Amino acid sequence: QKIYYHKLGTVQAEDKLIWEDEQNPKRLFGAGVTDDEKYMILSVSEGSSNSNLLYYKNLITDSPISPIVDKFEARFGVVDNFDNIFLVWTNLNAPNNKLVSIDVNNPAIENWKTIIPESENVMQGVSLVGGKLIVTYLKDANSKISVYTAEGEYLYDIKLPAVGTAGGFGGKKEDQETFYTFTSFAYPPTIFKYDVKNNTSELFRKSDVKFDPDLYETKQVFYPSKDGTKIPMFIVYKKGIKLDGNNPTLLYAYGGFNAAILPSFSVSRIPLLDNGVIYASACLRGGSEYGEKWHKAGMLEKKQNVFDDFISAAEYLIKEKYTKPEKLAVQGGSNGGLLVGAVINQRPDLFRVAFPQVGVMDMLRFHKFTIGWAWVSEYGSSDDPGQFKYLLKYSPLHNIRKGVNYPATLITTADHDDRVFPAHSFKYAATLQEMNGGKNPALIRIETKVGHGAGTSTSKSIELVTDLYSFMFYNMGINPVF
Repeated sequence: QKIYYHKLGTVQAEDKLIWEDEQNPKRLFGAGVTDDEKYMILSVSEGSSNSNLLYYKNLITDSPISPIVDKFEARFGVVDNFDNIFLVWTNLNAPNNKLVSIDVNNPAIENWKTIIPESENVMQGVSLVGGKLIVTYLKDANSKISVYTAEGEYLYDIKLPAVGTAGGFGGKKEDQETFYTFTSFAYPPTIFKYDVKNNTSELFRKSDVKFDPDLYETKQVFYPSKDGTKIPMFIVYKKGIKLDGNNPTLLYAYGGFNAAILPSFSVSRIPLLDNGVIYASACLRGGSEYGEKWHKAGMLEKKQNVFDDFISAAEYLIKEKYTKPEKLAVQGGSNGGLLVGAVINQRPDLFRVAFPQVGVMDMLRFHKFTIGWAWVSEYGSSDDPGQFKYLLKYSPLHNIRKGVNYPATLITTADHDDRVFPAHSFKYAATLQEMNGGKNPALIRIETKVGHGAGTSTSKSIELVTDLYSFMFYNMGINPVF
């Protein structure tokens, strides 16, 4: 990987090489320019590790690229700058993240100044707009937006329309207005214009969806996992449903790679909800809902915590009379596909239907296929004797047991998936079909001319959702009404 400077209107042969690292060919680079166009910022990372290096180059003086952070110790991101003073977002010695200022002429850590310290809520992002710092926080997997002076003095919170997820707030430091989106499970994506000076929001654009949010109920619960840790979960259903333990339910989660699963609207869920299905989304360890500590509690040798969290979510839904095992489906994609494969091995009795989608199923060889080497920092590697032992204990492919009655399972993959190589799903499907001791189907759905999911056409997405829902309804004995 290399970075070149290209001036619009010139031929590519005249491009100037800015950066390359022949000694570390697997490192990933990302470059940008500050709003004042004075500095180039270069971020360097290795695989999916939760850390990066930062470099800068003065474009005015054409000075050599110089380090700001030259050790893989934490995550760093440049928010904005006041000439040579950079505002940098980081989790160094702050698992929930903080904002610091760094003089790039004197970047030693002892010269850093804390602008906004770490708090009990997770700092997701920071923007400098209208001379104010707009900070997006996560509080129990919901957005909380706070406004500070440029010096870090708290001013007020931005009032959001409901409990849900907000994002955006981009712009330049001199702008007096910015835009943000808001969504939740029963709130279609909506764009608001925010007046920075007066702290007011007004509707800018609303999604045109034939959907009445007043017909649906959204609640957040906190349930205990196996070790007593409280796990947040969102539950959505149509009002009027009786919690008698007989409702079809779809439970979704991810649990990994520092990715937070937040409230969001999906038009494809409407047919589920309108047919009496309860939708549940659990925020498992391994994600970023509660910062880096939450992430680390669900990675490497602690990955079993994630499976325990998911199993406990299912047990909670059953105990609280939302559903029963015969009416419970479980879904996850990519790392979430691994999650589904692992939990139906460990507790096949809890689920009627399972959707392991584009999953990482062979935990002993994943690092040998395409970009799999980049996940070693998250999972570990079977090349390490100690890590081999815990990977073998939960690897979905290697823990399918002969004669067990597995849930009705629809495995999905795609022939052009170069993220999670489809061989994971091929081997898993073949093994499950051979070993399954019950009468429930174990099928694999292979999409063509599609990758890991991003960029899939609307028509193909509709076909996939149709197949998933049809499989679930059929195996639960439900006759849906549309």
